[in-house]
Amino acid sequence: MPFHHKVVFIASEIYPFSKTGGLGDVLGALPLTLSRMGVDVAVITPFYGRLSTGEFKLRLISSRCPVGYPWAPITAEIYMADYHGLPVYFIQRGEYFDRRFYYNTHDGDYFDNCERFIFFCRACLEWARRMDMAPRLIHVHDWQAGLVPAFMHFWRQIDPFWRDTRTMLTIHNLAFQGRFASRLFKESGLPPEAWNMDGVEFWGDFNLLKAGIAYSDLVTTVSPTYAEEILTTEYGCGLEGILSKRRYALRGILNGADYSVWDPGNDRYLPCTYSASDIANKAACKQNLLDEMDMDPTLANRPVLGFIGRLRRQKGVDLLIDILPELMRMGLGVVVLGEGNLEFEAQLMEMMETYPGRLYVRIGYTEDLAHRIQAASDIFLMPSRYEPCGLTQIYALRFGTPPVATNRGGLKDTIVPYPDPQCTGFTFPEATAESFLQSIRQAVDVFSRPEEWNTIVHRAMRADFSWERSAARYLEVYRELGIDV
Repeated sequence: MPFHHKVVFIASEIYPFSKTGGLGDVLGALPLTLSRMGVDVAVITPFYGRLSTGEFKLRLISSRCPVGYPWAPITAEIYMADYHGLPVYFIQRGEYFDRRFYYNTHDGDYFDNCERFIFFCRACLEWARRMDMAPRLIHVHDWQAGLVPAFMHFWRQIDPFWRDTRTMLTIHNLAFQGRFASRLFKESGLPPEAWNMDGVEFWGDFNLLKAGIAYSDLVTTVSPTYAEEILTTEYGCGLEGILSKRRYALRGILNGADYSVWDPGNDRYLPCTYSASDIANKAACKQNLLDEMDMDPTLANRPVLGFIGRLRRQKGVDLLIDILPELMRMGLGVVVLGEGNLEFEAQLMEMMETYPGRLYVRIGYTEDLAHRIQAASDIFLMPSRYEPCGLTQIYALRFGTPPVATNRGGLKDTIVPYPDPQCTGFTFPEATAESFLQSIRQAVDVFSRPEEWNTIVHRAMRADFSWERSAARYLEVYRELGIDV
């Protein structure tokens, strides 16, 4: 039986097996959507110690795949799962991936992250090298897979097997670059000519994301607006120079939402379902959560604001903390789900004691609670300082929870702001506490007019950000590379 795939995705996360955020969601949906559209596609990802296999059985298909990094005898085990017809291959090497967390602990990044993901990139390519035919496209994601296009650029010149293989990098968040000491470059296996300002070198350091940007045939980001923003000094995170140089190869494609998972009409996590044609049960979902969290019963008739996300400055959680006392004075309820910066976690937990029954904070992340907060909240908060795409605001729209968000990146591309006649939410131009509070006040004011509010809710729920639309755009970009899919 022939063993090859036309398109191979390489990424460090894929839902439902592994996930820390939007990257995992994207990889759990985009390849599967392409597969259902008839594309011959597969995914390669790490076999983590905390891998969630659930209903999908993993089987060992290779016990000694040679990798050659950092010493010639090193090998990887390859496992495989059938994810609704999509082949997912897992790279296993215990000392690199059998850990409690994927990339870091509260104390910081793992000291050997560079070695871990050099190994991962090389193992992925060695596994692909054992296929009967080379993939036509290798589509990599973020810094953890950023070295793959660099290896391919140089290997194509000496190995006929890779001659017709093209590469594409998708940047999910430019701020996370995989920047390491220069000495690690010497152990990567890349040739010396890769070490220059147009290659992997970045202010004297070894930059894995820059490697992907420099050597991919095409580079994409997860929203059109973010593709424009990262060309500027404000959002380019120091890489605006090489991105501008490769502007001709840069595309912005908006992420989609997996409505088989994120839809209140068929959501297995909700106490009851509802839809745009009948939203009555949204109130029941709200009451259920208020009871569960022992919150003030009067909030059943007052706006409850939801925040789900990493507790770090990028997400604007500090802005939320700054205005929480005023939100409490306004008689609002606030529910927060997330983890991240220990100082922000401590501040929120302390404030929950100050405002019992009005503020509820859960440190951590659970999929079921995220769904129930989306359904129970009246307004969704997303005060990000920058947001490459954002998925939670797209989920909030489908759950009939109009967002209040900064007018940045994918937020700008997905939310039609009030008072536009076709509005689906509320946006504000500057990531400041004052602008954020003013936008919340505007939303609360509209909430007090039920007929106008319900019109916005119904319109938000009917907005279509399905993966089928996004996947069709990816197919267009694949064809730009001459790949017939």
